[in-house]
Amino acid sequence: MSNTIEKVKCLIIGSGPAGYTAAIYAARASMQPVLYQGTQPGGQLTTTNEVENFPGYPDGVTGPEMMIQLQAQAKRFNTDIRDGWATKVDFTGPIHKVWINDTIELHCETVIISTGASAKYLGLPSEQHYLKLGGGVSACAVCDGFFYRNQEVVIVGAGDSACEEAHYLSKMCKKVTMLVRSEKFRASKIMETRVRKTENIEILLNTETIEVKGDGQVVSSVLVKERTSGVETEIPTTGFFVAIGHEPNTAIFKDFITLDETGYIKNIPGTSKTNVPGVFVAGDAADHVYRQAITAAGTGCMAALDAERYLASKE
Repeated sequence: MSNTIEKVKCLIIGSGPAGYTAAIYAARASMQPVLYQGTQPGGQLTTTNEVENFPGYPDGVTGPEMMIQLQAQAKRFNTDIRDGWATKVDFTGPIHKVWINDTIELHCETVIISTGASAKYLGLPSEQHYLKLGGGVSACAVCDGFFYRNQEVVIVGAGDSACEEAHYLSKMCKKVTMLVRSEKFRASKIMETRVRKTENIEILLNTETIEVKGDGQVVSSVLVKERTSGVETEIPTTGFFVAIGHEPNTAIFKDFITLDETGYIKNIPGTSKTNVPGVFVAGDAADHVYRQAITAAGTGCMAALDAERYLASKE
């Protein structure tokens, strides 16, 4: 551990749309924000090939390009952007202590948590290959479904989110094949009924994914296996959607910040405030419903404004 303690007025943990937007607002309010980018600088959008639903980009933009632009805008207002990630926190006192890379100790007047959430994947080498290429694997139907309009797609998952995304895809895709690994859905009955009643959704129960296939650049089919019989089938598809959940990146805060049963940070409704005064949350670390770049950016703005008002109340 370093013996040097750095004092920070506003610390932002995590980058992405939430963190960078919080930085822009905090910097313009003369809060001298320090932003640590985290283990995935730019957040989930750095794995998104095309973004066409963020206002202000009539021709679309790639996720990495958008993050570079947001970072440049935050730097323009003198945000101190640093490499590194938070490894430990102590929010028991009026000064919020955060350790970076287990070596740097920060004493912060305010903290904005924008650590996001990570999509869960099956872990298949072929899945990861096409995910990294942006060639047909996605964990967000709302983000990427538009690119597969009038095409046949496959989605894997059994919960409410999977049903919602399958139904969403059914409105623009020719056919949606839904793979459910077990013998029944985990989703609520109303959501299960909705997908079962949708004509262009085919449901395959007790079916698991073996391999995502293609030409090395784009997906062309998915190899699946019926778990009881062991029979393998190849399903033609141009898009493979994974809807098996997200995991919020909030583990280091659990001893101090109130989380829900799945690990998302609970904020005071209508605000970005957590249960700890002076600690705020923005983006997907608290949002298990929308998970969009635009909503993350909006809560980043809220967190900076709430932090500014908190500091003003202490003067």
